[in-house]
Amino acid sequence: MRIIVLAILFVVTTTNINAQSINPQEVKVGDVLEIGRPDATKFKHIDFPRANFIIKKGGIANYKAVVGNKVVVTEVKEKKDGTLVVRIKKADGRRFFNSHPIVEADLKEALESGELSVL
Repeated sequence: MRIIVLAILFVVTTTNINAQSINPQEVKVGDVLEIGRPDATKFKHIDFPRANFIIKKGGIANYKAVVGNKVVVTEVKEKKDGTLVVRIKKADGRRFFNSHPIVEADLKEALESGELSVL
């Protein structure tokens, strides 16, 4: 009896987890996403510029400051290898690090790692 109850609970929880995940194919231009905290110390799937390029353009290289920012998808394109790349800009119209207006991200990997999330 316990095994049956545990099996039912397992099926229900895995169904809920799969229902919460978003299909990267559903993201389109104009969708609002939120930048999350990266798994590692640096963002791996959002192509933020290196600190020296930010500083050369007069910006402040504080990667922790972008966590929680809302961004808008401006372009969705598929590369030859099948990966979906999105170009994103900040929803408030300001620049990332006060130097870069638009950055690119690997949509599928960024969604899976939690670097981007759909609102």
